[in-house]
Amino acid sequence: MTLSDGVEVNGETISVIVDGMANFRDTAIKILAENGIINPQAGEWYDQQAWLNSFKKISSALHAVTLTYIGRKIPESANFPVELDGIEAALKSIDVAYHMNHRRNGEILFDSVTGKMKEGIGHYLYKRIAVNRAVMVCHNPYPCDFDRGIIDAVAFRHKPVGTTNVRVTHEAPDHCRKNGYDFCTYMVEW
Repeated sequence: MTLSDGVEVNGETISVIVDGMANFRDTAIKILAENGIINPQAGEWYDQQAWLNSFKKISSALHAVTLTYIGRKIPESANFPVELDGIEAALKSIDVAYHMNHRRNGEILFDSVTGKMKEGIGHYLYKRIAVNRAVMVCHNPYPCDFDRGIIDAVAFRHKPVGTTNVRVTHEAPDHCRKNGYDFCTYMVEW
């Protein structure tokens, strides 16, 4: 369920479902169409609730891990800040990207000149807790498996030179949006 009425998602982001479901492309197109999203196009805007309903259908028709694969495709298709210096900046940029790719009642939620974000749609909050460890708190309407995929992709793509492994784990899985909570927390280690 959306956190605010009138929220829309851009076509660049929506197209990720089709890309993320590779072998099930026709299924993705069908599920999107069943939810009123027909042939998503870059530069167009679509109802966020329709997209969220598509996630529910994908999860029940296939498997929740499919949502993780879709999330991993987000950095390839959605708008992201261009200047990212390292893993910490990249993880922080997820919240900025989220606001860049959504709007509410026709109003863009990120001001690229001031760097300010408008409230009301949720956040991806970053908190450094050690030299090579951070926590991401995802307080938004998206499925936790989808968020995990986004965090995986961003962390792996921007891991420090010489680092061979990045690990993302769902902290306190019993405190999860799947169980009715408002947010999920992920530990990111590199």
